[in-house]
Amino acid sequence: MSAIEFSRRTRWDFVANRWTALRAEKEARGEPLLDLTASNPTRVGLPYPEDKIAAALGDARALAYEPAPFGLPDARHAVAEHLAAGGAAIPADRIVLAASTSEAYAWLFKLLADPGDAILVPRPGYPLFEFLGGLESVRPVPYPLDLEDAWRIDAEALGRKATPGARALVLVNPNNPTGSFLKRDEWGPLQLLCRARGWAVVSDEVFRDYAYAPDPARVSCAADGAEVLTFSLGGLSKSAGLPQLKLAWIAVGGPDAEVRGALRRLEVIADSYLSVGAAAQWGLRGLLAAGAEVRARIQARAASNRAALESACAGSACRPLPAEGGWYGILQIPATRPEEEWVLRLLAEDGVAVHPGYFYDFPREAFLVLSLLPPEPSFAAAAAAIVRRVAAEA
Repeated sequence: MSAIEFSRRTRWDFVANRWTALRAEKEARGEPLLDLTASNPTRVGLPYPEDKIAAALGDARALAYEPAPFGLPDARHAVAEHLAAGGAAIPADRIVLAASTSEAYAWLFKLLADPGDAILVPRPGYPLFEFLGGLESVRPVPYPLDLEDAWRIDAEALGRKATPGARALVLVNPNNPTGSFLKRDEWGPLQLLCRARGWAVVSDEVFRDYAYAPDPARVSCAADGAEVLTFSLGGLSKSAGLPQLKLAWIAVGGPDAEVRGALRRLEVIADSYLSVGAAAQWGLRGLLAAGAEVRARIQARAASNRAALESACAGSACRPLPAEGGWYGILQIPATRPEEEWVLRLLAEDGVAVHPGYFYDFPREAFLVLSLLPPEPSFAAAAAAIVRRVAAEA
């Protein structure tokens, strides 16, 4: 009898790394942890407006099945209004709903690339593109974000080094985990490059509502006024702090003919899945309104923890890197030992869980990636422990 052979797309390494294995051991023993990897806003002690969320989900219209490939018109208009409140003018007929930004990526990779084609993704970046690209049989190829006084994309250098067979450029704006926004003086040359190479743009903007301060120099929604075919992604997971409700959106911008062609094909893709639940769609206006309260609490928590991190690191060998938004802080520490050894020592001896920079494809060492979501006392205690550990062993 022949053995089952699984798809090459699922040939992953299932062996836990040393940090993951150690954490699992400590949790199995019931040892307390100061967890600075927590990224789920529903699990960090933030109060939610439960009555408003429940009311939004109680719309009786959700009892009827009304399949709509791009999403129900009322929900698409709600997204357009939400984007407009943030300064982006995207018509509702250019909004496509999906269950998550991960699903949106999958649809767009299907739309834009054939098996074996390349998709350009930022480095550092969130460690998801390898999996999403592999599942769609496309190759994620990293391009660098350069850090001088701020993280930036060098369009000229990108054009020189671009991989043959590339079909799209992925932007993460603001980047996760660096918290850096795309600037207008970067976006112009990037659009020219994409037009010349025939690349579409996929701009992941899930953290766009979490800017630390206004800045007219930044691009908040790349699809708004784009001169190249551009897809801007967002969703309830971040904009309303509601990852469990599974509703995201794609805003499509660019030359009219290209937008029309993309939407015709996306309609078939979306119609093949019909993945967004009716309750989330009919409740979207109320969920976004309730989510504004959650978002304000998340912003306050992140700002407080960012200030605590900077205070703890003052006068030490630890340096918080500049950021403009998001839920994460990047801490540069002395490269006197590998990042893996730093995070293992912190976990084993200090009970502090942080991610090493190499999880996010940082090109050099040594960096720690810290979630700014944990409760303030836990975060402050963990930050102080990191500084003590570095002072003792750097």
